[in-house]
Amino acid sequence: QVFLSEWKENKVVLSQLTNSELKEDFLHGLKMLKALQSKHVVRLLGYCEQEFTILTEYHPLGSLRGLNETLHIPKYKGMNTWHRRLMLAIDYVSIIRYLHSSPLGTLVMCDSNDLDKVLSQYLLTSDFRILVNDLDALPLVNRSAGRLVKCGHRELRGEFVAPEQRWPYGEEVPFEDDLMPPYDEKTDIWKIPDVSNFFLGHVEGSDIVRLHLFDIHAACKKKDPAERPSAQEVLDTYKRVLTLLIREAAMPASREML
Repeated sequence: QVFLSEWKENKVVLSQLTNSELKEDFLHGLKMLKALQSKHVVRLLGYCEQEFTILTEYHPLGSLRGLNETLHIPKYKGMNTWHRRLMLAIDYVSIIRYLHSSPLGTLVMCDSNDLDKVLSQYLLTSDFRILVNDLDALPLVNRSAGRLVKCGHRELRGEFVAPEQRWPYGEEVPFEDDLMPPYDEKTDIWKIPDVSNFFLGHVEGSDIVRLHLFDIHAACKKKDPAERPSAQEVLDTYKRVLTLLIREAAMPASREML
């Protein structure tokens, strides 16, 4: 259960475990919150392990699921531009990059089987930045030790999850967790184009941004995970495109060509 509470005249979020079956996930989430405190992660204000309680900073705009609704509020309408939306996509890829090169090693964002689930893991701050909020499904990849991951024990379906996350033996062979091959952090890279597409929305200029990101997004969707770029490479491309488009927007002649 999650409560909005008050502490030292500040609004805070109090999360309390109510299902004892999820004890392990809850404690893993707390361990990650403690270890990963940075500009990318929601601020941990306090916790009580015995009581299974976590206290974090409150962000009134809530999760990214409400992004489009927020951008239609008169107060935030000025934020609804291709520029601001691309900045959000850059924030998102920055977080993936941080998780892939975290102080703990290479972490995979496993709570990401569909777009809605991905968006629910992140918060939108009042100054329009993104923070990761839900860290209870972050297994560690250690390639040199031959350690790969599996996101849960159930069969994953659909185009949103990476090909290597889907059952490889066809409909005629019933799913068996033990037979499912593990994978690495490149599953996160596969999902970037879909998440970015949501961020870019349908505002003036967003299709031009998509055009500039076409090649890097095609690379993210390579069937062979080893051929996909790293999160750092995606981030570098996004930043390059932002700089290029800002420069073009500042030049009237280029604007006419666009």
